[in-house]
Amino acid sequence: MLANTLFQRGVFVLFLYQRGFSAGQVALLQTLLYLVSGVAELPTGVIADRIGRRASIVIGQVLIAGCLLGQVASSHYWVFLALFIGQGVGMACVSGSDTALLYDLLVRRGATAGYVRIRSRFTMLGTVTSGAAIVLGGQLQQISWEVVYAGSAACLALAVVVLMSRVPEIRGADAVDERQGAEGHGDASAWRAMLRVATPALVTLVVVSGLMHATLTPYIIFTQKTLSDQGAGTAWVSVVISAGFFVGGLTPLLSDRADRHLGYRVIVPLSLLTLAAALALSGLGLVWVTVAAFLALVGIPEITAVIVDNVFNEAVPSRHRASLLSMIAFVESALIGIGYLVLGTLMDGLGSSVGMAIYAVVPLLACLLWLPVLFRGARVTTGFEKPADRKAS
Repeated sequence: MLANTLFQRGVFVLFLYQRGFSAGQVALLQTLLYLVSGVAELPTGVIADRIGRRASIVIGQVLIAGCLLGQVASSHYWVFLALFIGQGVGMACVSGSDTALLYDLLVRRGATAGYVRIRSRFTMLGTVTSGAAIVLGGQLQQISWEVVYAGSAACLALAVVVLMSRVPEIRGADAVDERQGAEGHGDASAWRAMLRVATPALVTLVVVSGLMHATLTPYIIFTQKTLSDQGAGTAWVSVVISAGFFVGGLTPLLSDRADRHLGYRVIVPLSLLTLAAALALSGLGLVWVTVAAFLALVGIPEITAVIVDNVFNEAVPSRHRASLLSMIAFVESALIGIGYLVLGTLMDGLGSSVGMAIYAVVPLLACLLWLPVLFRGARVTTGFEKPADRKAS
């Protein structure tokens, strides 16, 4: 919750515009952020398995906090480029390590069967907190941008204190849920482990999930610009984006039910179609239609993200969990970065509304890629892991 108390998240695009940056420059910053994060996923995942998932999260949060303070202190674009690179590395340190730490804490308790339910609550608490922080951030901006960014950095620092004092460390060597145990593949590299679990359907799911995030993340961020261009003020934009985060935080509570009744094979294309619909409706240029589409549809992909995350965790061994999840996050981050660049270019060249509508092609493409898995029933997981031994708890 503290790590998601980021007051600038709902209005940082407006902050960058006030610094004099164009939509293309903002898109380049976001592209750089996610591309760097993607490239850094691979080494940071290996480091997290070696030194510990908690240690990796701490390093990442401290780095992000420092970069946020640097952004509010500067107005030079080249400085922002350097700071966004640093922030991307910080994001990579946290990504993969947080869910790996959560999953392995459940492994220790023999409670992985409840991961979807617990992960949905984990997501809900973080996202709802983020929504509240966005509302407050829009109001704090009336005081100054310095208060907004310094407040976010302070919350990240406090998150580090809580993490270090309340959460135990887990390293890859502490794995307890591998079928082969310490003897068989204990010394295998993360790359070999990935080759063992990478079924064609799993690879397809990684790409499709990446395209879903490459649609959802730029859509949420650039909705700020779209609403502003359609006549909404800064305070109103922060309220709408905040409400979207609340919706996105509460809907994952339905993940367990959706998983049992629909399953990931069906929920994935449904999420992609809702994203395409939201982008198309935003392209009409009507602020109330954009707001309604955003609030009604933004939460559905969050349900899918929780379910797909469970599939990924079930498919990879604990010994290399942070490394393998980081490899998956690398693909997602790279696609998100490219998505920012493409959507930013479309909005610069054709206007925010038309650019949004054209970008609906991306989730539709992902839908087409998923059709063979949907109709053939291809197996995603390899059955690599066994249920955790109750004695381990």
